Amino acid sequence: MSARLVNKADFERLLGARPWARSAHFAVHHVSATPARPQRPLKRLEGGELSTGPAPSCPPIVDDLPTACWLGCVVPKRHARRSVTRNLLKRQVRGAFERHEAALPHGLWLVRLRQGFPVGDFPSARSPALQQAARVELDQLFSRGRR
Repeated sequence: MSARLVNKADFERLLGARPWARSAHFAVHHVSATPARPQRPLKRLEGGELSTGPAPSCPPIVDDLPTACWLGCVVPKRHARRSVTRNLLKRQVRGAFERHEAALPHGLWLVRLRQGFPVGDFPSARSPALQQAARVELDQLFSRGRR
């Protein structure tokens, strides 16, 4: 099972990378790395001075390759106006990723909806036809880049 990306720096790093694969509606980005550690703000005392100095930091190990997969999903409101549709697409993305995760290289993954599905082709915001169309497209997208 993959973990979810939550750090803004990871999303920015993935969006800055070239797409790994594209389809009519989705783009998949991949970076062979581990997630960035979240930066915690240093606690300040009432007087405004720090209680301790900054913690020493070690540079990351160069040869430390990722051993797991982390998934992020971007479904913008401009492409899927209704929250029902956005949630359906996110569930389909997570499901497709879990089905294909064993065959994909480890690292950070981001699936981005780059163009909305035509509203007139589907009877409702959460129609089985939309669900099936997204599932088929995502399965094709992830099956392109197997290990």
